[in-house]
Amino acid sequence: MARYTESVCRQCRREGVKLFLKGDRCYTAKCAVVKRHTIPGQHGQSRQRKMSEYGIQLREKQKCRRAYGISESQFRKYYDMATNMRGVTGDNMLFLLERRLDNVVYRLGLADSRPMARQMVNHGLILVDGKKVDIASYLVKPGQTVSVRDKSRDMENLKELREQGASKPIPKWLELDADKLTGKVVAMPQRDDIDLTVEEHLIVEFYSR
Repeated sequence: MARYTESVCRQCRREGVKLFLKGDRCYTAKCAVVKRHTIPGQHGQSRQRKMSEYGIQLREKQKCRRAYGISESQFRKYYDMATNMRGVTGDNMLFLLERRLDNVVYRLGLADSRPMARQMVNHGLILVDGKKVDIASYLVKPGQTVSVRDKSRDMENLKELREQGASKPIPKWLELDADKLTGKVVAMPQRDDIDLTVEEHLIVEFYSR
């Protein structure tokens, strides 16, 4: 699978919003979106022109895909899965993305960013119901427990989590025990649990063309 190797801050600048790909740095004045208001490239300022309907839909799709850090083929699969589910396609797609194991690790505060959460999962540091799961796209279900393996509990960010508790709000569909570094999926995610500013109906329109 193709992997993005350039600065992730370029992705935030291209979409013009914070995608929180660098953890706590995104909340400071060092954030690239705050420091530089133009899109990447030598002629970034001159490229800011009125977009077509297709361009608006494309940018919304790219913003969502980059926020969750997945490839185009993966993103399309989630859309296809969502179209075969009951309910609103756009909402279903976001719910599937939220249930990814790497996103759950991030939402619980066990990692500072989704890229860091994905790395933790890929390296086998995360357990689901006591068993190692090293697949970032694994979809969690209500009732399942997500935890950090014992050998990895001394990571710096996890020490802070145990000592100070969660520094960011935990979605109501998840529960966190900061002392034990354990989270539980108590329900399915809902639309108001998703803090990413995205107009999912534009993504549906993009793929429905």
